Amino acid sequence: MPPAATLPHTDPAPGPGRPVLPPVPRLLAAVLPVAAVAVLGSLSTTPNIPTWYAGLAKPGFTPPNWVFPVAWTILYALIAFAGWRVLGTAPATGSLRRTRTLALSAFFVQLALNGAWTPVFFAAHDLAGGLVVVVALLVMILWTIRLFASLDRVAALVLVPYAAWVAYATALNAAIWWMN
Repeated sequence: MPPAATLPHTDPAPGPGRPVLPPVPRLLAAVLPVAAVAVLGSLSTTPNIPTWYAGLAKPGFTPPNWVFPVAWTILYALIAFAGWRVLGTAPATGSLRRTRTLALSAFFVQLALNGAWTPVFFAAHDLAGGLVVVVALLVMILWTIRLFASLDRVAALVLVPYAAWVAYATALNAAIWWMN
């Protein structure tokens, strides 16, 4: 019988090439928080579009209302996909493990800020508060992209359209605040 040190490795612990979470919990951990933010956004936005939002002065670069749900549906899918990919990483080195923890923390903080913006802007009708939240959101998205890049380049790249849209939303929020 070979010595114990030469027996095949049967430890199911995460390691390089092995996901940290089993497939179903990993999928749920990536999708459910994003879906919750999407639902919260819809509940805060929908009743305010034809009433309060319709009465605001808006800049010429404001898109038609139908663009927002289409854009956000695509972006939420990309956000969940990026989270799913990084939740599946299992860095071998201590510094990358710390980066993963920090990256996932940044990811969930930006998601919380995303969830906070619509109630602040649409439900509370707080244009200045919305601007503060969306600026913080943009900073956190950019930081999340930077952290994700060292763990999973694809996950980082699929968040770039999200950052671009939120940069646009920041300019739109600022202009609406200024005009009203």
